[in-house]
Amino acid sequence: MFDFIRRHTKLTMGLLFLLIVPSFVLFGLDGYSHSKDKSPTVAKVDGQAILQTEWDKAHLREVDRVKASMPSVDAKLFDSAEARYATLERLVQDRVLAAAAAKSKLGISDVKLARELQDNSEIASLRKPDGTLDMDRYRQLLASQGMSPEMFEANVRADLSTRQVLGGVASSGFASQAAAQLALNAFFEKREIQVSRFTTSDYATKLTPTEAELEQFYQANTKLFQAPEQANIEYVLFDVESIKKSIVVEPAELKAYYDQNAQRLGSKEERRASHILINALKTAPEADRQKAKAKAAELAALVKKSPDTFADVAKKNSQDPGSAPAGGDLDFFAREAMVKPFSDAAFAMKKGDISDVVESDFGYHIIKLTDIKEPKQRSFEEMKPELELEVKKRQAQKKFTESAEGFTNAVYEQADSLKPTADRLKLEVKTANGITRKPAAGMTGPLANTKFLNAIFAPDAIEKKRNTEAVEIGSNQLVSGRITQYTPARTRPLTEVKDIVRQRWLAQRGAEEARKDGIAKLALFKANPAAAALAENLVVSRDQSQKQPAQIVDAALRADAAALPSIVGIDLGPQGYAIVKVMKVLPREQSGEAAAKQELNQYSKWWTSAENLAYYNVLKDRFKTEIKVVRPTRAKADLPPETDTTATQ
Repeated sequence: MFDFIRRHTKLTMGLLFLLIVPSFVLFGLDGYSHSKDKSPTVAKVDGQAILQTEWDKAHLREVDRVKASMPSVDAKLFDSAEARYATLERLVQDRVLAAAAAKSKLGISDVKLARELQDNSEIASLRKPDGTLDMDRYRQLLASQGMSPEMFEANVRADLSTRQVLGGVASSGFASQAAAQLALNAFFEKREIQVSRFTTSDYATKLTPTEAELEQFYQANTKLFQAPEQANIEYVLFDVESIKKSIVVEPAELKAYYDQNAQRLGSKEERRASHILINALKTAPEADRQKAKAKAAELAALVKKSPDTFADVAKKNSQDPGSAPAGGDLDFFAREAMVKPFSDAAFAMKKGDISDVVESDFGYHIIKLTDIKEPKQRSFEEMKPELELEVKKRQAQKKFTESAEGFTNAVYEQADSLKPTADRLKLEVKTANGITRKPAAGMTGPLANTKFLNAIFAPDAIEKKRNTEAVEIGSNQLVSGRITQYTPARTRPLTEVKDIVRQRWLAQRGAEEARKDGIAKLALFKANPAAAALAENLVVSRDQSQKQPAQIVDAALRADAAALPSIVGIDLGPQGYAIVKVMKVLPREQSGEAAAKQELNQYSKWWTSAENLAYYNVLKDRFKTEIKVVRPTRAKADLPPETDTTATQ
């Protein structure tokens, strides 16, 4: 066979050409790349599929982005079905807007792209003292995020294009004062009410269940008393942190790294300044902004004439509550610590200079430069500990990239044990007992990751106790696990859960008795409204609930204002029942001029957001958007279904 191929090379190549080329014509290169990905389609936009793998990667990027901005945030918040579905909705929205931008031929000029990149704070921090961009550091920054400069700039260009889709709606949003007042008056309207509560706990204390009643309740609700399936597992985490532990950096290597990066590793120039701020947000009316600017110009002229009075003028006039008491002093700061217009002005001044009026997003500043701290180059010995950490991190990142595929293949090929993979990559095999499908309270890392737990409890992993596939649980984090012992779900015996059964029986029967008594009282009050003196009067509104449940406030505000007084009954579910007598409508208190302006601005934003959403929904229909994943619903309170009834009016 192979001899034939060697002797007839041209003929073989011709046959291959005839077989392969037509398939490229019919399916294209994308067809081949997509054919490798067998993951299911989770959504479609304009005929283009969004795959499960794309959704997973988008969610990981979203988690990494939030963690970077809020390191203390609880990672378990991202593992919920609701959080993952929100990521899918954002992914769909991006595709819809991208399709709209493409169909409308919304392009971005090179000038606009350059301006956007110049305004990027991360990129601005990479500029050299002469103002030019340090391209090596720029490429390093993007490489750490898995992108080249061309990819990043293409993403920015695409983002700017999609912004234009909704930009026209956002910029033209308008709400008249009459419409705003009508809506706001209705929303903040108040009602004077009387309330009578029939509380579950009050009725439950009067009940004593018999053994037969507890047995009957237990048999009718066995699903409420199940112990979930559990597993004892072992798992291996392959990430940058675990690799760093095995890396040893030689002193000569550290010294070479220091010498090569001395300029970058040096401290940054810092400046000390005082300022006077006159507040004027960009969203403020133009007349207010001009008034603030004129005030700032007046103060600038005053302090330039008498520089020694700057601190006193700042104490009396600056609207920055943090620095005004100290005469406007901001202490030392690096260039990137302040907003760009402020930094640009401060780092262009000489010691003792007072600036002209500088405009920022916060308002108008007058700046006095009081000191300059020149950058200091720290010695190798001073920087040795942090240099070692940085070099280890770089080497670990490189090794992770090189070995990730090897980890994935190893846990699959040697599926009956994690030890060979752990030994090969110098990783630790960890164990955990009593693991369930849902992350336990306080769990972190892989054991708090829903995707990994789903892989652990997959049928193949349970039945054959084989390694799971390598599951990506975060940026540069892969994990594989296997079950060592499995306990299926079971119904706990009555003797074990008798106290819980009793509590649930009392909760259900207490709510039933409260509802029964409340409905009977409601009938009496409606037959004889004069007898319905329920309690002292309360004034409630949407922003002042007086500690009343939301159902009570909502029912009071929904009562027909033309037929007062009126009496309504509200089923509070597990909390019992309530009767509300709505006495009268109280008008909304009028706001001052400043507050009224702020309310009108806020209402205009709400109105514009509603128009944006409406237009986006039109685009979704236009591009035949379909989400194939069922929207998750929040789990109801863990109570018997009999207590989940609708409100009685």
